[in-house]
Amino acid sequence: MQNDLSFSDILEMQKNLQERHRGEWAPLTPDYGRSCVLWMVEELGEAISVIKKRGEARIMADSAIREAFIEEFADVIMFMADAFICYDIDASELANVYMKKHLRNMDRDWAKEEAEKNRDPT
Repeated sequence: MQNDLSFSDILEMQKNLQERHRGEWAPLTPDYGRSCVLWMVEELGEAISVIKKRGEARIMADSAIREAFIEEFADVIMFMADAFICYDIDASELANVYMKKHLRNMDRDWAKEEAEKNRDPT
């Protein structure tokens, strides 16, 4: 079992899973991308449900609850990877856009932006 997975690894694993279920599952095409995003949101809701029903303290202290919580996030990542495959987004493209966004966020003045957003326009 690997200790660390790159996004390229995850995409490849999802492609392999898709190939294994060819003919049984909908193909990962742009037409199916919306469904992948919706499934991803549903799985995120399941992670939220673990937080609501079990609480942060039990997620941190109870290994079975923690594993169930992490498994829901794994499902989120799987559907996210499927959506990326549907829209032909590879790890390199994600890395480039992610880095641009990260650098922009590092330079942002969040308090100033919030104040401007809430400023009376008159």
